[in-house]
Amino acid sequence: MLSKIAPRSAIRAARPASLFSRALATEATQNDDLITIDLPESSFETYNLDAPELSFQTNKSTLLQMYKDMIIIRRMEMASDALYKAKKIRGFCHLSVGQEAIAVGIENAINTNDSVITSYRCHGFTYMRGASVKAVLAELMGRRSGVSYGKGGSMHMYAKGFYGGNGIVGAQIPLGAGLAFAHKYKNEPNVSFTLYGDGAANQGQVFEAFNMAKLWNLPAVFCCENNKYGMGTAAARSSAMTDYYKRGQYIPGLKVNGMDALAVYQASKYAKDWILSGNGPIVLEYETYRYGGHSMSDPGTTYRTREEIQHMRSRNDPISGLKQHLLEQNIATEEEIKSWDKAARKYVDEQCAEAEASPAPEAKMDILFEDVYVPGSEVPTLRGRLSDDTWDFNKKGFLHDVRVE
Repeated sequence: MLSKIAPRSAIRAARPASLFSRALATEATQNDDLITIDLPESSFETYNLDAPELSFQTNKSTLLQMYKDMIIIRRMEMASDALYKAKKIRGFCHLSVGQEAIAVGIENAINTNDSVITSYRCHGFTYMRGASVKAVLAELMGRRSGVSYGKGGSMHMYAKGFYGGNGIVGAQIPLGAGLAFAHKYKNEPNVSFTLYGDGAANQGQVFEAFNMAKLWNLPAVFCCENNKYGMGTAAARSSAMTDYYKRGQYIPGLKVNGMDALAVYQASKYAKDWILSGNGPIVLEYETYRYGGHSMSDPGTTYRTREEIQHMRSRNDPISGLKQHLLEQNIATEEEIKSWDKAARKYVDEQCAEAEASPAPEAKMDILFEDVYVPGSEVPTLRGRLSDDTWDFNKKGFLHDVRVE
């Protein structure tokens, strides 16, 4: 947990040991047997590509961790909802309730040396990449202990190996191609997962990034999170072709049931292995659904029916689906799952209280010029909005400020 502001050289906050780590460490020794998962045939659709195996093996501990990660993210997003409605979070706030399987499935299929970059629906990814719940909620409330020190808010969160949280629609896609280029340039056995929504899928830079990635055979996984609605517009009203996994044309594609954490896990693992075998980039489409509106200012019911939302919640919820796997495979009992749900609620409540109690940034001008350069590499001066706003890094004040201290 973040008890004080992290040093400027270490913006990543470690996943807190109080989460479930200690309990899971004990359970992992007892539940690390390999089990066989059999996915339904509807899990994948392919484009110029062989499908991942529907039957695969994984550890029981992996399934337990995925379940616990999803319930933490769900609780964290529900806390964000409440804080926003209480006017403790201001500005934009985009929640991922219903889409938890994507962040959790991807993170469990890759390692910390792989790169992830996404759009503004980023809270779950920030947590999965290493930030604490407190650091995420503190950032939403503009507190100094937030992952971006209270300067970024909902759309601009970062962690080690996680390059945001990007607020401009589709702008992260060429950045993700650049991350893939860096992995290849450095001869690293890693890939870049670049996520974007169906609303961003028609942006021109998407296709420019596809072209460069294929030309240079970059280790890039382009991932469309298709939650069926871009802001208030159904995908079919904005896209002439809604098979987003086929949009790569000369890049193979894979459509995945994004409401099933196990299907996301298998597809993401397959994509990484496929790329590292020398096959170049791949396009994934995670078909998912957001239960809430596009953002907190959108009720989400003016362009879709309440019945549609309830149907998705009751029939396709990713947490309920994984819970059923745990019960059917005798990995956990109903009582154990209830205890985890209770522990998750308690943990997020505690983290939320700590975030609320943490201070806002001080009213100091030098805070505005932090994080522009790596400490020690600053230029002597940095101009602000006007020439009179030129900041002197050595002086730690304005260059032309002649006031006597």
